[in-house]
Amino acid sequence: MPSAMPSVRFLLLALVPVFAGCQMFSSEPEPIVVPAVRMQGELSAVDNRLQFRPCQEQRRFILDDSAGTGLLQESVALLNHGKGTLFADLQGRLVASKVPGNDGQIDLTRLYRIQNQGQSCNDLNFKRLTLRASGHEPDWVINANSKGLILERPNQEALVLPYLEEQLPEGRFSLSSDANGQHLELWVAPQRCVDSMSGSVQHLSAELRLDGKVMRGCAYYGGARQD
Repeated sequence: MPSAMPSVRFLLLALVPVFAGCQMFSSEPEPIVVPAVRMQGELSAVDNRLQFRPCQEQRRFILDDSAGTGLLQESVALLNHGKGTLFADLQGRLVASKVPGNDGQIDLTRLYRIQNQGQSCNDLNFKRLTLRASGHEPDWVINANSKGLILERPNQEALVLPYLEEQLPEGRFSLSSDANGQHLELWVAPQRCVDSMSGSVQHLSAELRLDGKVMRGCAYYGGARQD
């Protein structure tokens, strides 16, 4: 009887690859994850659905807000108080659509901004910017890229400054500068923000502190920043 043990052990070892092969062929293939991409374009309402046409394209996509970005509610409010199309800056996954007359569907994952005025698709600086922030009363605009920022205000000379960025908890961050005798801080938080003048909706709130004065506004990521 002891002499039979090596044969049994050899048989079991020989069957291991067979079992492993059966398990490999019986397992279901992993689903393909379509990466989300950021797009800008024209947004309109067609047959009670939101339709999106990317900049410089003729393709049209149905939008599905399964991620709950709030795009539908925000768009309806702007469309009811303006023209028939909006500019949208969003992120989503391109999938097939069963709705006839469209080139596909975009499953939304993030809404950066929607607006009914501005340079929209013709903004040549967008791809170079990391952040754009602005506010009113008084009016101010900050455009930032990897090399520095520029602060523009009516009837004042533009202020060009280097800056340091500090990451903070909960997705917040700040840009600060003490160059040229100016103390500037821009605090940014991931919070829905509505421009008080235009009604545009942006995905970040902003607070500018300049030499002790606090000014509030909205902000969004430029094309050079994707986080």
